[in-house]
Amino acid sequence: MRDADISLSREILELSRADQKAIWTMLRASPDGLDAAEAKARLALVGPNIIAKEGRPSVVKEIWGCAKSPLNALLLSLAVVSYFLGDFRAAVVIAIMVVLAVTTAFIQEHRSNNAAAKLRAMVKTTASVKRRGAAIPAGEDLSQGFSEIAMDRLVPGDIVRLSAGDMIPADLRLLSAKDLFINQAALTGEAMPSEKSTAFHVGEIDDPFDLPNLCFMGGSVVSGFGTGVIAHTGAKTYFGQLADKIAGQREETSFDKGINRFTWLMIRFMLVMVPAVFLINGFMKGDWLEALLFAVAVAVGLTPEMLPMIVTVNLAKGAIAMSKKRVIVKRLHAIQNFGAMDILCTDKTGTLTQDRIILKWHLDIRGNDCERVLEFAYLNSHYQSGLKNLLDVAVLQHVEIGKNLHLQHQYQNIDEIPFDFARRRLSVILSREDGTHVLICKGAVEEVFAVCDRYELGEELGALDASHLVQAQAETRELNEDGFRVVAVAYKEIAALKPSYSVDDECDLTLLGYIAFLDPPKETAGAAIAALNRSGVMVKIVTGDNEVITRKICREVGLKVERVVLGPEIEKMSDAALADLATSVAVFAKVSPAQKARVIAALHAKGHVVGFLGDGINDSPALKAADVGVSVDTAVDIAKEAADIILLEKNLLVLQEGVIEGRKVFANITKYIKMGASSNFGNMFSVLGASVFLPFLPMLPIQVLTNNLLYDFSQTAIPTDNVDEDYLAAPRKWDIGNIFKFMAFIGPISSIFDYATFFTMLYVFDSWTNPTLFQTGWFVESLLTQTLIIHIIRTAKVPFVQSRASPALIATSLIICAIGVALPYTPLGEALKFTPLPPLYWPIVAAFLLSYATLTHLVKTWFVRRWGM
Repeated sequence: MRDADISLSREILELSRADQKAIWTMLRASPDGLDAAEAKARLALVGPNIIAKEGRPSVVKEIWGCAKSPLNALLLSLAVVSYFLGDFRAAVVIAIMVVLAVTTAFIQEHRSNNAAAKLRAMVKTTASVKRRGAAIPAGEDLSQGFSEIAMDRLVPGDIVRLSAGDMIPADLRLLSAKDLFINQAALTGEAMPSEKSTAFHVGEIDDPFDLPNLCFMGGSVVSGFGTGVIAHTGAKTYFGQLADKIAGQREETSFDKGINRFTWLMIRFMLVMVPAVFLINGFMKGDWLEALLFAVAVAVGLTPEMLPMIVTVNLAKGAIAMSKKRVIVKRLHAIQNFGAMDILCTDKTGTLTQDRIILKWHLDIRGNDCERVLEFAYLNSHYQSGLKNLLDVAVLQHVEIGKNLHLQHQYQNIDEIPFDFARRRLSVILSREDGTHVLICKGAVEEVFAVCDRYELGEELGALDASHLVQAQAETRELNEDGFRVVAVAYKEIAALKPSYSVDDECDLTLLGYIAFLDPPKETAGAAIAALNRSGVMVKIVTGDNEVITRKICREVGLKVERVVLGPEIEKMSDAALADLATSVAVFAKVSPAQKARVIAALHAKGHVVGFLGDGINDSPALKAADVGVSVDTAVDIAKEAADIILLEKNLLVLQEGVIEGRKVFANITKYIKMGASSNFGNMFSVLGASVFLPFLPMLPIQVLTNNLLYDFSQTAIPTDNVDEDYLAAPRKWDIGNIFKFMAFIGPISSIFDYATFFTMLYVFDSWTNPTLFQTGWFVESLLTQTLIIHIIRTAKVPFVQSRASPALIATSLIICAIGVALPYTPLGEALKFTPLPPLYWPIVAAFLLSYATLTHLVKTWFVRRWGM
């Protein structure tokens, strides 16, 4: 354990042993909360409550992030070698290549970070805090009780309130707790939640996470509620100290692995090719220094030095495009995973539906309107202190009920039995004016019915039996089939008063009736699902809601449902059986949070790339399990933390646009990789052959480097390129095998025309004794073929006729070709040892270019038909 951790542990241990009076002294705080002025002063002293990985990277870090790559390190090493070998010009050219790649990547990534920062500022992650005074921006009224404050403005000494779905905002000592369970997996690795309480720590405990009265930043509230006083914020928290280590634990995606495999493939080519070129030229020409310089230049030519820039710029460009659609990309590589995604799993509520719950009915057990049912539902929603969901909000909109009940006079909140996803119900215990206690329970029909033994119907009280359950199920199903969500309401008069209550007290209840909510489908949901299906993305519904209402909503949005798999079925299945079933079934209903994650894992096991869209605490395991986790700015804290992408509007159409952006990113990265792989593979044959039979170097080192620099510049516009609609129609996964085959078939074609150029320069223009003419002729032909062939490789269609490149790519190609043609006739060309070419050269090289383009297109067309693009 580090010294800082030991010191922190001692502080925390002291705090856990202290009584509440001592806590206020130790933290210089008050049970009434901090004064606004004091909080402001502490914020200035300790800084914002953020950890390093959450902060915006500095310009220096952005530049370093773009610069650090094995390719850049290799190129700079070659520049140093060239400098010490006396070839200063070569060193400068290599350095310019690195600067060009890093600068381009930095500019685009900086723009992406700026756009993301502006959008991120719109996503409010808040905590419920108790402070004295109201002189704080954003219009919060802090004069009474708890109010929502931006989490980064919390300071030591603040009193915060915790409820289900909240992130633990800092390291804190609990002041009160009720059935409080905390997930500490990000810190301890233990999946099971830990129960927390206000109990003092007595004796020795080696691990501070085992202390019952302490909660740590990075955890989240699974169920229950409580209050606590903050001890440490930001970098001083355990999570802050471990942030770098935790952030580094993300596994590489298939995209990351594919890029690395290609990079090391090119480096291995170079490690074989460069020594061979050096030895052949050294022995054949006898000038070992010149052979070494040429080998260094060839090494640079074989290095895909623009690959990091192309990847970064494409991803950043995709992030900027998404930001214009009000989408925050938290992790750049998630964009590419969007393009590879072939299954999107989504929760139903708020994604297929409008997320605008309306309370339509309050009924007794016979289906008649009943005001008493609404009153008891209102009391339950009003007095529960946990996370109020949309159903609670809809109930509380009936403010006239609250006024009629005179809440501030007639009732006092005694205790609460919080909601959890096993019981699927919530109870509050209230004291009336006469001192009697009443337990009011609200939750899923089956779960509430299971703890009831009688019913109330007006003045009538009767015993519940199996026939009543059948009737309740029939009534519920009828409402569900009409698109209503149904919640049962029950109560119990408590004779034996207690200071606190537990789940065991949820028994022998009296069933009052039901409240029914309408959550109509979104107008855009059907169109979005159809668009995703056309794009090759299968939409699956994975929801905690019941089967009947799920079927109803799916029908209304045009989602075909042949079978619905329910949570209890999933629980009984093995992983292998679930994997076989998950691919064919479109709807999973009444599933728990753990079962949602199991469905995602089952789809992974069948080779699918899976996205998940959700916004609740019950969605966080699935968000973490998915290749792309998507949430919304109105989601609970834990869902936003688990997501890779956050939508500022909950719209599936935006996701479909994200899929297209991801495929564009992948397409343009693949274009450069295929171009670089095939070009380098062809150059290997050309350079080796020329080195064997020529009495001089086929190209001077500075000429090789200049060729590579100009070619690299022409490729900087690839991220702007258009992508064919056909290519965007289906998911795209990384296929390194396909790239290898493409390299093997397309690469040698360039060597054919290189050798044709060699023959022309040697036997038509008699350059056996004129190496300058030979080198100039091959330089121009090599540059023109490399620059123009991207227009053949970039599309499966007929280039320039059926598919055209972006204006930027066309412009850079033409500019570089013009420079290549003009260079031999300029003073710069003379300095590079070029010479003017004879007039006959130009029609010959034009014929070569046309033949090369035609042959490459024919081979490419055959390749696409057999193996795909």
